[in-house]
Amino acid sequence: MAKFLLSLHVLAAIIAIGPVTVAASMFPRKAKAALAAAGNPQAAAGELAENAASVRLLYRITQVYALLGIAVPVLGIGTAQVMGVMGSAWLIASLAITVVAALVLLVLVLPRQEAVVSALAGQPDANPVSAAAGLKLLTMSTGVFSLLWAVVTVLMVLRPGSTTHA
Repeated sequence: MAKFLLSLHVLAAIIAIGPVTVAASMFPRKAKAALAAAGNPQAAAGELAENAASVRLLYRITQVYALLGIAVPVLGIGTAQVMGVMGSAWLIASLAITVVAALVLLVLVLPRQEAVVSALAGQPDANPVSAAAGLKLLTMSTGVFSLLWAVVTVLMVLRPGSTTHA
């Protein structure tokens, strides 16, 4: 049972966390291009439409795969229970870092992505200047999100202090 759950956990991590990390990382560059085209009256309409469509797609991928990513810690906890390692320091650290990564995504990344998408859609309450100003923090936040998942991955592979040798 442990190997089955571990396989599902690893598959969920690859299928859910990989795409959300890539989409979130690509978003700021596409958003910058789209906002620049939106603010430039001489920009081609096709360029603006293409960049805006890319931004909307990356935002949607980030949203959907963030939701699917909930399966990763759920399956990880199930695997840890079956393996009897719930009290292991590496697992507790991994879970804590996972919570921080989720908070970075929910509090810093997704709201700033939404602000850009709203600004590009011309929604009345959206502020393109504010959305553009938030891109630097968005870029840093996505970098932190990616780094946190890299640390979790290393902890999952190395499992410092583990005695299970699995």
